[in-house]
Amino acid sequence: MHRMRLVVAAILALAGVLWIAQGTGFLPGSAMSGVQFWAVAGVVALGAGVYLAWGALRRR
Repeated sequence: MHRMRLVVAAILALAGVLWIAQGTGFLPGSAMSGVQFWAVAGVVALGAGVYLAWGALRRR
C-alpha cells in the first residue's frame, strides 16, 4: 500500500508538471497549450501529488 501511494503521487505530480508546462505555453503543440485552466489544474495536481507523497513518507 505504501509503494502504491508513492507511485500514484509520482504520477500525479508528473502530470501536474506537464499540465503546468502546457497550460502556460512552455510546451506547445497540443490543444491544452496556452489554456489557463490546464495551468491551474496542474498546480492542483502537483500539490495533491506532493501532499500524497509527504503523507506516505511520513507514515513510514
